[in-house]
Amino acid sequence: LRCLWVSQTPVAPRARQQRKKKRLPTASANSKYGTPYLPFVSLGCGLLFYIPILTLYYFISSVPRLQFANDDKHLLACCSLDGTLSIMTLSPPPPTVKVTLKGHAGPVTDFAWSLSNDIIVSTSKDGTLRIWNTEDGRCIREVADPEGSELLCCTFQPMNNNLTVVGNSKHHLQVVNISTGKKVKGGSSKLTGRVLSLSFDAPGRILWAGDDRGSIFSFLFDMATGKLTKAKRLVVNEGSPISSISARSWISREARDPSLLVNTCVNKLLLYRVVDNEGTLQLKRSFPIQHGSQPLHSIFCPLMSFRQGACVVTGSEDACVYFFDVERNTKAIVNKLQGHSGPVLDVSFNCDESLLASSDATGMVIIWRREQK
Repeated sequence: LRCLWVSQTPVAPRARQQRKKKRLPTASANSKYGTPYLPFVSLGCGLLFYIPILTLYYFISSVPRLQFANDDKHLLACCSLDGTLSIMTLSPPPPTVKVTLKGHAGPVTDFAWSLSNDIIVSTSKDGTLRIWNTEDGRCIREVADPEGSELLCCTFQPMNNNLTVVGNSKHHLQVVNISTGKKVKGGSSKLTGRVLSLSFDAPGRILWAGDDRGSIFSFLFDMATGKLTKAKRLVVNEGSPISSISARSWISREARDPSLLVNTCVNKLLLYRVVDNEGTLQLKRSFPIQHGSQPLHSIFCPLMSFRQGACVVTGSEDACVYFFDVERNTKAIVNKLQGHSGPVLDVSFNCDESLLASSDATGMVIIWRREQK
């Protein structure tokens, strides 16, 4: 992978003046994070070679989440703790900010694209869920949390994008109809801690939720009514926040079981096998990374089902991006990308894996392009 471009969201004049006083940190040869933009050969998974092509410095604060649009090569959205979201078009060059979504009064904690990419939903510590038009940046609807608590995560119901699930700081899950802005009757439940991460299986029948107490809950989702039924609970490590959950139906020809990829603050990336229709989890693999406190995220490589081997990608607190081959018993690290100047919080592939985006706690976003070695 090679870095193509680094960007940040546009800032107000006052914020820009503040930025001038404080130079943004960047990786250097003498940095504790190592040599910047150093490419590594990918030895497995068919990922070939990635180089950094772009570094974005638009953001004046941490970028906790970023995501390419569904089935799109060049449309990327990022959210920031400065309260904004940005939708960027990476091609044709030069990359441009298509629209900036402004309206949240607090840090934006999470967001999700609709299947058709015409809507984004976002959550914020200001206690609101907002529904945005991605073409003109207009806020279509604002839904306040009835408890007035911080909203920390959200996800669309994959089979019905009228429904969004939201998790808050008072341990509650809630299904919301974004067309009406109303809560769905029976679509609520309570966890043991602050709800930090959510993921549906592909059919939308099982929802997993992780909290800051180290527990992962599975819920059965009634497609007809939107009702949630609590099914199973797994304590991964008491007191270690579950910062990310990603579900995948199957990850390779050799590994056809449904899987769950989990980031938790135990200095490991965890891969679970889903063993039944209630979302029961069985640990399959763990991979060493630096993860003690930051809200790190990870993903499955989108095309791995059609190749030999299967890879997952994660951020790390050592400012690196790691690729792991889940089928290797030894030397599972097949690629390591350097170039960030702080903990890497999120990673996202475009639909054909030609681009990878990564964001960090300093506000930096790097775009990496796949090239044949």
